[in-house]
Amino acid sequence: MNIFPSSAAPTFADLTTIGVGGPISRFVEPVSRVGIIEAVEDADRAGLPLCVIGGGSNMLAADDAFEGIVVRDGCRAITVPDEAAPVENGEHVVHVNAEAGCNWDDFVAFAVGLGLTGVEGLSGIPGTVGASVVQNIGAYGQEVAASVESAEVWDRETKRVQCLSAADLRFAYRSSALKTSMYAAPGIPGPRFFPTPRYVVLSVTFRLIHRSYGEVSNGQLAKALGVGVGDKLDTAAIREAVLVVRAAKGMLEDAGRYANPAMQGTKREENIRAALASQQATTGVEEPDWDRHSCGSFFMNPILLPSAAAALPADAPRFPANAADGSSAVKTSAAWLIDHAGFHKGYAVATGAPAALSSRHTLALTNRGGAKASDIAALSTAVRDGVQSAYGVWLIPEPVVIGMNLVAD
Repeated sequence: MNIFPSSAAPTFADLTTIGVGGPISRFVEPVSRVGIIEAVEDADRAGLPLCVIGGGSNMLAADDAFEGIVVRDGCRAITVPDEAAPVENGEHVVHVNAEAGCNWDDFVAFAVGLGLTGVEGLSGIPGTVGASVVQNIGAYGQEVAASVESAEVWDRETKRVQCLSAADLRFAYRSSALKTSMYAAPGIPGPRFFPTPRYVVLSVTFRLIHRSYGEVSNGQLAKALGVGVGDKLDTAAIREAVLVVRAAKGMLEDAGRYANPAMQGTKREENIRAALASQQATTGVEEPDWDRHSCGSFFMNPILLPSAAAALPADAPRFPANAADGSSAVKTSAAWLIDHAGFHKGYAVATGAPAALSSRHTLALTNRGGAKASDIAALSTAVRDGVQSAYGVWLIPEPVVIGMNLVAD
């Protein structure tokens, strides 16, 4: 286990894709399952704040020091336990197990390289396998929920390892039973398990299909590929198209972050080299791409009661959805609301401010170089309040926000 005292510990700015956040009192990086459990238990027994961090892509930490323990899972193995692919419903199913600390895109590249389909649409999403099931990541017609068979977790309440099925995980839009265990209400930290869920993910078993092609189920992706929605295409081609689309929107991490000593060893070297080459080909320079210095999509798409959705302008996007209680609801686009409320690409609270909306995507709040967490918070508040004033809708941050309140009172 790598243990760093406060004098040598990385800061949250070192560990997160947005590159902001204060000092860390104690940082540990266990390289065994037992070590992970022991580190979590050390914090819980001492009553210290605990932050289990993955790739730092969905996290915004305050500038103040974190007076607790930050644990990063150093276990990153990927294994295929099946000796032969069983046939289920006429399809060859392959189970792939990945440890929680495995870089998510390393896992996707591995699966696509084996000729497996089920996660290629999730290519390029920053973070780790463990975080993928907490957040129920999704993009371009796929959600991780559709491919997860089970997750092995440490239950901080019962003090034992559990195997949670996909049903136990209670996946929902950008949510799961793991994520909801942290919150008293959307965006409001709970009294016990925050900023780390009750269940700490140790590994995830995925159920993928051994097949050379996948289905293009997203219109934007279909357009990029020059095919129709529902068409079948080689999974490697789908992965490459997703990476191109995400790069055009600035929705990839800056591959240069892996030169930071605090990030070394967290992503496979061959994949870092490929990402750097692709980034430089896209931007034409070797300098940082500031549009990538973000938490990804900063606000969740609001899920509204039908009456609230009816009050939106006629051209506002509307999609069928379910409310938390299972009743019928309507999902709208946070990006549309932000843009139509007057917060366009590149918006900043003041000229030259170090935090601004991405120049490519209104849903990403970015560090333009030298920003602090307080700068990101000021931008978030301006956008949140502006959307509420224009449309009566409160936006809820998607990242885990540590040491700050970005939800309206």
